[in-house]
Amino acid sequence: MKFQILSINVGSSSIKFALYQKTELLFQGKVQNINQENTSLFFQKKGEKPHLVDTTSVIDHTSAASFLLNWLEHQKALCCGTIIGHRVVHGMFHRTPQRIDSNLLQELHTLKRYAPDHLPQELNLIEAFYHQYPHLDQCACFDTSFHQTMPRVAKLLPLPRHYLNKGLERFGFHGLSYEYLMEELSQKNAAQGRIILAHLGNGASLAAVHHGKSIDTSMSFTPTSGLIMGSRSGDLDPGVARYLEQTEKMTSEAFSEMVNEKSGLLGISETSSHMSELLACEERDIRAAEAVELFCYQTKKWIGAYTAALGGLDTLVFSGGIGENAPLIRERICRGLEFLGLQLHEEANQKNASLISSKESRVTVHMIPTNEELMIARSVCRIFNL
Repeated sequence: MKFQILSINVGSSSIKFALYQKTELLFQGKVQNINQENTSLFFQKKGEKPHLVDTTSVIDHTSAASFLLNWLEHQKALCCGTIIGHRVVHGMFHRTPQRIDSNLLQELHTLKRYAPDHLPQELNLIEAFYHQYPHLDQCACFDTSFHQTMPRVAKLLPLPRHYLNKGLERFGFHGLSYEYLMEELSQKNAAQGRIILAHLGNGASLAAVHHGKSIDTSMSFTPTSGLIMGSRSGDLDPGVARYLEQTEKMTSEAFSEMVNEKSGLLGISETSSHMSELLACEERDIRAAEAVELFCYQTKKWIGAYTAALGGLDTLVFSGGIGENAPLIRERICRGLEFLGLQLHEEANQKNASLISSKESRVTVHMIPTNEELMIARSVCRIFNL
């Protein structure tokens, strides 16, 4: 039997998917702009041009899941040899991907309070596949697993100790992306030593990796923390919540919506959460310029902090939508880090080359496009011994 792997990656406004013959891509796509007026399904088969499919029936994640399942069935993507791999945002203390059964599903339902903006939609899609295709195996690949190697001091939250026993600690996220980047570095014989991985996109974080193991990461108890992001605030003085409660009568639900959906680049600029749009208007819009500057400044600070935690820096990797496609942002982040011996190669950086540091640089700087869907397929192959 020829096994196929369907990778599913549910986001806050999209569902990415990719079908593999083991790890050979057959087609990929995305249901995008969910909960907006211009929802669409994009897909591209191997060797063909991309296509757009009308999705007028899609109004939320539930209808998007139903539409996607029907579309995949029409594409004959769900044969008896298909295994479905899911990116699952939270796995608590799981260190490896897991086959999904009733016990794991029950466990994941208890974790929804840890990731209320992501996990419910992911579980809905897992259960939709179970309901419609109960004979197909499914596998959960956890975004938190990569960071289970962090030392205890990096996991501790400075709260009363009894909350530690209730599951409050620093977990970290973007783990599938970081796993993929480390495997790519391994192919370059560059996975050892002191490494900082910068996944910079609408969701943004950094990870400090020492000899292949995560020792710290900027996202903490939730994906809202750490670096400023597209619409997420990143780290914030907790006193802001009390202040807004007293002065604006803001509820906890409204505060959560604000720091997740209305802050970050969008909040500072008041116009856009997209870095490309902000760069296009920063010369004439001080709000856009300040949003860009804050993003670069904070990223530089995290790099400095993790260089200290690592005791030096050998390799820096840029990835994610911004990290892969914005040479100006990479240049601004690296500007001022010359004291580390870091020097970019201007032409290579402008061309989005894989190696963007100069020959004289003591720190090797890479730009590596991440691929969470492929990482899911690789994980499924290992779990099912394909």
